[in-house]
Amino acid sequence: MIRIKLDVMMAERKMSLNKLSELVGITTANLSILKNEKGKAIRFTTLDALCKALDCQPGDLLEYIDETDGDAQE
Repeated sequence: MIRIKLDVMMAERKMSLNKLSELVGITTANLSILKNEKGKAIRFTTLDALCKALDCQPGDLLEYIDETDGDAQE
């Protein structure tokens, strides 16, 4: 499973959902879906815009979690 850590990065950057929405050009509703890990996919253009706005790398926003590992915790 791929987990998006948008909430963590926003907290580290002290950035609100509204401000990020303005910078990225995506509605707050769609960003909220990503932030709350309800999204099923993300476009590379969106990932690019998020990385630019948050001054980070894709790996800072995405995390792979092996669901077959019984010890894995979210």
